[in-house]
Amino acid sequence: MNITAAYTDLYQLTMAQVYFETKPKGRAVFDYYFRHNPYKGGYSIFAGLEDVLKHLETLKFSSSDMTYLKSKGFKSDFLDYLEHFSFNGQIYSCKEGDVVFPNRPILQVEANIIEAQIIETFLLNILNFQTLIATKASRIRYSAKDAVLLDMGLRRAHATGGYYASRAAAIGGFDSTSNVKAAEDYDIPSTGTMAHSFIQSYEDELQAFRDFAKIRPENCVLLIDTYNTLKIGLPHAITVAKEMEERGDKLLGIRLDSGDLAYLSKKTRQLLDDANLDYVKIVVSNQLDEYVIKSLKEQGAPIDIYGVGTNLVTGKPDAALDGVYKLSEFNNTPRIKLSENIIKTSLPFKKQVYRMIDDNGMFYGADAVAMYSEGQVSKMEHPFDITKRLDLNAFKHQPLLEQVMKDGKRTVPTRTVAEISEYSQSRLEQLPNEYKRFQNPHIYKIGLSSKLKVERDALITKNRF
Repeated sequence: MNITAAYTDLYQLTMAQVYFETKPKGRAVFDYYFRHNPYKGGYSIFAGLEDVLKHLETLKFSSSDMTYLKSKGFKSDFLDYLEHFSFNGQIYSCKEGDVVFPNRPILQVEANIIEAQIIETFLLNILNFQTLIATKASRIRYSAKDAVLLDMGLRRAHATGGYYASRAAAIGGFDSTSNVKAAEDYDIPSTGTMAHSFIQSYEDELQAFRDFAKIRPENCVLLIDTYNTLKIGLPHAITVAKEMEERGDKLLGIRLDSGDLAYLSKKTRQLLDDANLDYVKIVVSNQLDEYVIKSLKEQGAPIDIYGVGTNLVTGKPDAALDGVYKLSEFNNTPRIKLSENIIKTSLPFKKQVYRMIDDNGMFYGADAVAMYSEGQVSKMEHPFDITKRLDLNAFKHQPLLEQVMKDGKRTVPTRTVAEISEYSQSRLEQLPNEYKRFQNPHIYKIGLSSKLKVERDALITKNRF
């Protein structure tokens, strides 16, 4: 998808013009983070970084962008600046696919303040959405266990958001997508079955199945619930499966898209097995999510493949991730944003985040935020409760923020979606199960180094009183 530097909010450009006219183009540090895990869950999956880096390396205002901006009354000298705009800053980030938590930096931008400001909207747009969908996908994967997961959501997605949703779903653990363009661009396995309209276009369902199987014998899946699942659709599918065997082909599966999926899948499995078609897989779809799949698993439904659409690509029931982008340092001077709501008080300074790893190689359940210059920390303090602190000496400290872009050029190798997904699954294996449960998950601790807390509290006092 083509993105130019005009993929931003107007207020970013109006602020940038004021910076350009009145202030030195000073070095700024911005933090990207979010305040709550989506879905009332215990973790999130960071996604979208590769897309951000790819676009930042070539981010420009196009000639049509410049024509439009001239009509908005920007001054000529500022327009000259924008015409030659590029991002030349530094990016420090967690690895894409990592398990992340609220209220600690996930990504930091260090750049000329105009450049850092202009990229804010683009960065939030990409990271917030893909992180939301990757987290949803991860929860669905957790319910589905080893079953195959198919993303079928493009037609129900929010316009072209479906393109990025398919990428994020693959990072979160989905095996394939029906989205052809995303499959092509991101090298995701593509999969498809058939629609009811295909069967309805024939006078006879059996002939529809026969034609489909002859022309598309590889990975052939027949949709059996157009008229009557068990009395018409399934017998026709069994007939076609036997005819395929005679030609040296095999029917991959049948799909159920309505009705009581637990009951129908059990009856279907029994009848397929009775016909010596134990290799034919059962695919189900129709408004699936992590809770429905969990229930089907608990009922012992013999389902091999789950096709998930609307609830995946829209991130239902959470419409958005509340990711924010806050200034934490300007020209080597710390900056803080205060609020009556203490969770909205930002953290000053350029920072590093350390994850505590126990002797078994598992996440202990604590990330410590420290000033970038500190190195490892011996204890972490609760951000706002002076009675709570944690000794960290017993744990391995794993730094999470690495430099991924220097002077506008990426410094780390490109990673495929498959590589990111594999990494994400490995990180989830290090996360104890109490953080993965859907009901009342354990809360992952986020604390501050003693030095950072003292400096932050001093800034609060200075700016508030």
